[in-house]
Amino acid sequence: MRTFGLDYGTKTIGVAVSDGLGLTAQTVTTVRRTSLKADLAELSLLVKEYEVTRIVLGLPLNMNGSEGPRAEASRKFADVLGQSLGLPVELWDERLSTVAAQRTLLEADVSRAKRREVIDQLAAQFILQGWLDAHRAPGDMGYDPDDYDPEA
Repeated sequence: MRTFGLDYGTKTIGVAVSDGLGLTAQTVTTVRRTSLKADLAELSLLVKEYEVTRIVLGLPLNMNGSEGPRAEASRKFADVLGQSLGLPVELWDERLSTVAAQRTLLEADVSRAKRREVIDQLAAQFILQGWLDAHRAPGDMGYDPDDYDPEA
């Protein structure tokens, strides 16, 4: 079971996907928004390609936890997305995900042009990784230590 993380913006949608065990999130692509129909069609293709069974959509809350116009737009998009793709969509607090992504890219000395290309994907990865970490059972390493065979 794989989960998508989405960073929904006015011009782009950053996309990340979990590994099959639900431990880590990896960047996938940035969808350039053109129309709702085209955006949903592109996301539908990606869902099929990556065999996604759940979507986590970033909810852009204000720093005080209140919701503004972008949060309302994200809620509406989550409803449409879930109905269109027939998948559960969970909203996840994305405060500071873009800031963290920007800081990571700056620390890695990524050029300004390259940062523009990947910032939304990286923000989606931060959103999804936060959700994965919060939903992992305590002590769950994604494998059963009893199944470990050092001879194999």
